[in-house]
Amino acid sequence: MIGGGVGAGLLVAWGLWPRTYLPNLTAAPGESLFGAWLKIGTDGHVSVAVPQCEEGQGVYTAFAQIIADELGADWQQVGVEPAPLNPLYANVLGADALFGTAFAGVPDALRRGHAVRVGLMLTGASTSIRAFEGDLRRAGATARALLCKAAARRWGVDWQACSTAKGLVVEGNRKLGFGELAADAADETAPRDVALRTGEADRLTGQPLPRIDVPAKTDGSVNYAADIRLPDMVFASIRQGPTGDTELVKLDRAAADKVPGMLAVVTRRAWVAAVGNNWWAADRALDAMRPRFRTPDPVVNSDTIAEALQAALNGDGVRVSEAGDLAADFRGARVVSAEYGTDLGLHATIEPMTCTAAFADGRLTLWLPTQAPGLARAAAARAVGIGEGRVTIHPTMAGGSFGAKLEHDVAVQAALLAQAVGRPVQLTWPRGEDFRRDRFRPPAVARMTARLNEQGHVTGWLAKIAAPDTGREMGARLLAGDALSAAARALGGAGDPSAVAGATPVYGIPNYAVDHHPAAIGVPTGYWRSGAHAATCFFTESFLDELAHVAGQDALTFRMAMLGNEPRLARCLQTVAQLGGWQGGQPGSGQGIACHAFRGSYIAVMAEAQLTSDRRVKVDRLVAAVDCGRVINPDLVTQQIEGGLIFGLAGAIGCSTGFSENVADIREISELMLPTLADAPDVSVEIIRSTADPGGASELAVPPVAAAIANALQSATGTRFRRIPLLSDLE
Repeated sequence: MIGGGVGAGLLVAWGLWPRTYLPNLTAAPGESLFGAWLKIGTDGHVSVAVPQCEEGQGVYTAFAQIIADELGADWQQVGVEPAPLNPLYANVLGADALFGTAFAGVPDALRRGHAVRVGLMLTGASTSIRAFEGDLRRAGATARALLCKAAARRWGVDWQACSTAKGLVVEGNRKLGFGELAADAADETAPRDVALRTGEADRLTGQPLPRIDVPAKTDGSVNYAADIRLPDMVFASIRQGPTGDTELVKLDRAAADKVPGMLAVVTRRAWVAAVGNNWWAADRALDAMRPRFRTPDPVVNSDTIAEALQAALNGDGVRVSEAGDLAADFRGARVVSAEYGTDLGLHATIEPMTCTAAFADGRLTLWLPTQAPGLARAAAARAVGIGEGRVTIHPTMAGGSFGAKLEHDVAVQAALLAQAVGRPVQLTWPRGEDFRRDRFRPPAVARMTARLNEQGHVTGWLAKIAAPDTGREMGARLLAGDALSAAARALGGAGDPSAVAGATPVYGIPNYAVDHHPAAIGVPTGYWRSGAHAATCFFTESFLDELAHVAGQDALTFRMAMLGNEPRLARCLQTVAQLGGWQGGQPGSGQGIACHAFRGSYIAVMAEAQLTSDRRVKVDRLVAAVDCGRVINPDLVTQQIEGGLIFGLAGAIGCSTGFSENVADIREISELMLPTLADAPDVSVEIIRSTADPGGASELAVPPVAAAIANALQSATGTRFRRIPLLSDLE
């Protein structure tokens, strides 16, 4: 049917055929179901189903807060649980953000319908609130109406005369708790149109409510993947071959058998795992057996990566976006040009890749933190040769991710190990393996060119960016069993818009163009917090500072003159300048500024930085002004912006790796040059009040940090650093 002609038409028709999906949320004894999103118990507790991975961003709290606000619940009685796999929880917005390139050329309606039909439950790209706020509010409002109907039936009044507050249905002086009404309310018929709450009285939205996940995290009762314990369970560690088409060629089993606690060795073409009655024994056994792998051809080193990027930049590119007539603007004009670069980056999460698997009677059960549970289930099912319906996923909280847990290699490996040894297995990657087999932040180089007119205004802008086709690569790897994405990829096409996302200038530049130059670097790349924006914002905001210098203008004034059509971003810039005490970026001030528009949100960052006598970057202060629309929980937003600023700082000064003989050079966290508490900057965050729809917050602060620091270092030292990690262009 995919071949074409009538068959292609039938495929499209089938993809657009309307479908109805039923909830599969399970009620515990004493609970009543209210659709796919919440349950209410006879004791009055409210349990909210959360399909997103809680990786520290506060999604458990935000989702519960949205529903509790519409429901009129008592926050002290609200809890959460992971949602089951179901198309009702598909994240269409996330699918577009993460896998849009994999479905290039597919009509919008078909692509979005397909994301729902296959149940693409995804966490990433700052989409959780933006994708699900409407569903959550409607779910809470519907349950509120049903509770009011049940109470009104008992009191003999019009249900619309009832209201809810703090876990009670109220009508005049009469009150009934949610728990007393839950069973009856679940049998009521929901009204056709449910009104959402209005006004600001007794609202939970906008309140800094305490996080739901904090108590369990502080007392240790929360279960991460490594906390799972099953009867007869064993533990495994793993060694994998170098990047590329590698193969295990040699190991010493006899040496492994001498390690106390060692139980079994399991090999596959590209990896070997040791299984023991404790993880330490398994990992020591791997060291003892000294596995050797064939180094793939061609050999990949830092030099070959740099050469591939430069060759791509000097070769043909694919135009991704444009406006005006750039060729005419540049013709015969004097232009300013500069080149920038970013190196391979590591995710370096606190929690290494971990999965617990049990395989028995043809059924597989997995416990793991995952940003894409449906994709992990499908990959594990294919690996052990069973249908997806025979695989159960128990999502756990993640000890950080930053995009790393979109990948499902560890789920496949754990499933194969459980099948091979016939016992439940907990597989944990050693820290070095987490670095060696990362799906790295893609490197990139950019050649930026602009024309300034006699008044010092930018009239033309050209961004030529060489970077891997990470979006296509992720689609081929993570959507391996998806027929529609495979068909879309088979259609070919050059360029990857996601590889240069964020490069289209938000400023009022009449003539501009952005070109992607695909680079084959021989290293697997993946999604890293904020995607390509971390690189493209660095390129754009660093180059703008250089243009301001050429024009003889203050960097803030230079930007503001081009933001007449972006008042929200302009307000962020003005606010951060006032809060930070902006001095114009004068030589010796050590101040730098940068801004970005991203995921429906806006941010400006001011940095104060210096270069120490021992050639280290010292960032003394970071100030951020944020407009992310209507805020559900200001504490959560503040936490994400603060964390994003420090994450962006880490990415600016370290968290990168070279490559030697197809293997990442970094082995230990101590080698990453991460900021510590001792040298972390003073951080200030201002959230600008807004009534706009919520935008993304969890990645928002990452892109502008590196540029703000680089601009600060230029004002402090007079030297322009054009590569991430900063100072690496001096090596």
